[in-house]
Amino acid sequence: MPQSSRIQTVLLHTLLTVGSLIISPPLANSEENVVPFVAGFDRFARHGSIDAATAGSLLISELSCTACHASDAEIQQPKRGPILDGVADRINKAWLQKFLTAPATAKPGTTMPDVLAGVPADEKRETVAALTAFLATLHKPFPEIKATGLNPVPLEFWDRGNSDLGKELYHTTGCVACHAPDPEYDVPAIAPSPIDQLLEQLEPEEIAEMGLESAARRVESIPHPDFPEKYTQKGLTFFLLNPESVRTSGRMPNFSFGAVDAADLAAYLMRSKVPPESSSAEFAATDGDVKKGQQLFNKLGCASCHTVAVANVVAKTNAGSTPAATAKTLASLNFTHAPSCIGAPQRGLPHFAIDDAQRAALQVAINPDSSTKITLSDQLRAKMLQLNCYACHDRDKSGGVGRFRRPYFETVGNVDIGDEGRLPPSLTSVGRKLTTPWLKNVFAGKAVIRPHMHIRMPVFPAELTKNLPAEFAAVDFANTESGTADQFQTQPSDEDVFGSLQGLDNDGRALMDAGCVQCHIFKGEVLPGTVGVDLAGIAGRVYPQWFHDFLHNPAALKERTRMPTFFPNGNSQNKDILDGDTEKQIAAMWAYLKDIDKLPIPEKIIAARNQDYELVPKDRAIVLRTFMPEAGTHAIAVGFPEDVHFAFDSENIRLAEGWKGRFLDAQGTWFVRFTPPADPLGEQLATFPESVPFALLVDAKQTWPADAGAAGYRFRGYRLNKAGVPTFLYQFGNYDVEDTIQPADGQSLMRRFRLKQRSPNSQEQRSLWLRGHQGLELKPVTPQTYVNETGLQITVSKGIGNSGELRRNGPKTESIIPLPNNSDLEIEVRYSW
Repeated sequence: MPQSSRIQTVLLHTLLTVGSLIISPPLANSEENVVPFVAGFDRFARHGSIDAATAGSLLISELSCTACHASDAEIQQPKRGPILDGVADRINKAWLQKFLTAPATAKPGTTMPDVLAGVPADEKRETVAALTAFLATLHKPFPEIKATGLNPVPLEFWDRGNSDLGKELYHTTGCVACHAPDPEYDVPAIAPSPIDQLLEQLEPEEIAEMGLESAARRVESIPHPDFPEKYTQKGLTFFLLNPESVRTSGRMPNFSFGAVDAADLAAYLMRSKVPPESSSAEFAATDGDVKKGQQLFNKLGCASCHTVAVANVVAKTNAGSTPAATAKTLASLNFTHAPSCIGAPQRGLPHFAIDDAQRAALQVAINPDSSTKITLSDQLRAKMLQLNCYACHDRDKSGGVGRFRRPYFETVGNVDIGDEGRLPPSLTSVGRKLTTPWLKNVFAGKAVIRPHMHIRMPVFPAELTKNLPAEFAAVDFANTESGTADQFQTQPSDEDVFGSLQGLDNDGRALMDAGCVQCHIFKGEVLPGTVGVDLAGIAGRVYPQWFHDFLHNPAALKERTRMPTFFPNGNSQNKDILDGDTEKQIAAMWAYLKDIDKLPIPEKIIAARNQDYELVPKDRAIVLRTFMPEAGTHAIAVGFPEDVHFAFDSENIRLAEGWKGRFLDAQGTWFVRFTPPADPLGEQLATFPESVPFALLVDAKQTWPADAGAAGYRFRGYRLNKAGVPTFLYQFGNYDVEDTIQPADGQSLMRRFRLKQRSPNSQEQRSLWLRGHQGLELKPVTPQTYVNETGLQITVSKGIGNSGELRRNGPKTESIIPLPNNSDLEIEVRYSW
């Protein structure tokens, strides 16, 4: 590296390190937080983890410098701002005024410059009013969302969101990879990874010596705006459905939310919404204001970053939306001898309030060392930084889910299969592993092979990702930093790697039975308890050379993998298949998986499916998570040796049904794809009261909550005692609840609630109530006991049940019981039928 370049890099790293100590990026809503927040810069450049030129080019792209100052460098092409068509329907007018007046105050961390810097206050107010008047005319109908079997669309769905379900989506599907989690959101206990355990034991100096600073560091969050202040409810919901329709840059990708999910998520993000108050920001725009605003929009160069294509607005104002002038090229800029966008505020220039570290990086990128060539590897890394791929994925020991965000990445059912099973996969050498067609499927959102993960792979605009599969292949397969994405596409063929595959199918199937079936799915079929990647279609997903090398030594290609080696030191453990020849066995496995669609699944799975899978509790209780007609898709069925059983609906937090006699058949749950509902095998079925057992009510007239989400419930799982009996754990309001249900006298179920207040001195204004019983007809047997028309009799603890009240709730009658406001409370309820 030339001396001048080394000096610039050292200077930049010094400024970045100092800057990270004294100049904080904008992390919260504060008037002081005016520095633009660029995720890749703040995570890597501020700590010297990427070189000066890359850091500066990232800023040039994300601040959209080249929207005005032309550059030929692909990695410096501008992000640009959102499309403004329909902005009047998405964004509140008062927020628009606030944002145009002081962008970084209205949206901390924004990359939008202050285009009115240096303008006198009175003139700025008039300018903002005119611009807002113009923007307030930019209407565009929201698209019609068509319902499908997988995407129901209720009437006016944007106003029907469930904030509690949205909170769950926000914290499990991937939002918290980039944005801050709610500190009050409870995550399940997850065993720390080996690297996290090590970091807990090391001192800061030891962490630095071992080069683990990046792994130990807290990753800062991309700041949110004040959602209720900025968005309309409908506008935010439709934005979450299709971010690309507003922001073509892909910095906010598409998580493929359905209409209901988008409404739930919007309800959560808008949860602090209050009725709007009259404000001086509201005004009646005149035609003159609108015309003046359109002219100012053009004069200020807003169209350099924003698209406006509403035909009637252009026709009405008789003016286009194109930049008023052409700025200097990027290479001709000189920050030290002339006013600039990153210097002191200057009228007529947009102002970026950058800090010293950002300024130093920009100067290096704008005046690069002429001997430095931008390689394909540089372009690939730049794209990953721009799209913030590193928030989820690591590549070459950079990035990945931040240390303090990992607990939010859960498996379905919280099954512990290690970080490999719940975190997004590493992209190190991914071009040598995944085929280009499969990577295209990944980026198109068509690659779902990990149903056990809550996290979703988002979809980015196709224009931004179309070259990535070829670039990964070119960089990784060729192991070179030269060349183009069109080179190095010839991969070794099946024959190159394995030789002839003729006649090896059956041996490959036998080898699947020798170990693979213990962890993997085959065409949707599994052994009981199996959680893993479906191997069907793997021959179209991975290259044969990678498959060969991975089976030889999994840990060499995938650090900390739980995949065991079946060929230690290159030797097969199955000597009776193909004479124990390792190479032939690996070839046979590939042969079977390549033609798996035409071949039967492994024999062990077939044999397991043909067995009798009726569950018979003998010495202890049996717990089965399944689908059931009454208890729903989150059913927990519990069977007892006493032949009295029940099903608990963990989504709606209710005891759903009970029955006597035989328990359940587990075959459908364990072996049938798209698990069919499991019906109780016994007789004498009883359906228990709908909805949750407890509620906080203002008075006895308030309607009982219809569902757990509306009542503020959160299921926390269950624990088993020595007899296998579960105690269900959940929260609502200020209460932690332990709920144990088990047979009593061989004919009924006894339910014991233990309630404990988390904050005993809470100033809750509502009273705690228990719903004792419910039915079309409800008759008293004793002061504590009621029976309904189905013969279900429910008895509540003496001393508590005495004070119940009967009332109508729609077509049904219900008994509700006020409870004392104690910090600790125990209640017994008996169900007989």
